[in-house]
Amino acid sequence: MSKLSKTIYLFITTIFFVLLNSYITKFILTNSYKLHKNPVLEFLFIQNEGAAFNIFEGYKIFLIVFAIAAIIGIIFYTIKNIDKTSAVCLFFISILNAGIFNNMLERITLGYVRDFIKLNFIDFPIFNISDILINIGVLGIVFIILKNNYKSNRA
Repeated sequence: MSKLSKTIYLFITTIFFVLLNSYITKFILTNSYKLHKNPVLEFLFIQNEGAAFNIFEGYKIFLIVFAIAAIIGIIFYTIKNIDKTSAVCLFFISILNAGIFNNMLERITLGYVRDFIKLNFIDFPIFNISDILINIGVLGIVFIILKNNYKSNRA
């Protein structure tokens, strides 16, 4: 893939996951009364004014600025190194950026993040789709880095 096609791929997949995240979130929140509670999960809406595990509660501006800095930093680093970045890694970067962007957008527009997924089989904080995307993105990128380091150490 050329640098241009990789850059286009990065932005299109990011936009796709931002829109998909927004659609799924809106669907779940508007139809949660129809979705039945079960032993695995339930949908329970809460307003999270902090970050993960409610840390930094009341620091909305800090969290917004941090999210903007993270997105810009990730994009600039990725574009600068796009020729060395695989399409799979770009996919995980898109997922990560979409999750960060959606949480940031909710913080800006609503003043809080809407968390609504509650796992019933474990004592775990309530979370949202953006949180899932962020975790998948980070885990995917970490896996790729570890895999590449393992390959380079074996050579």
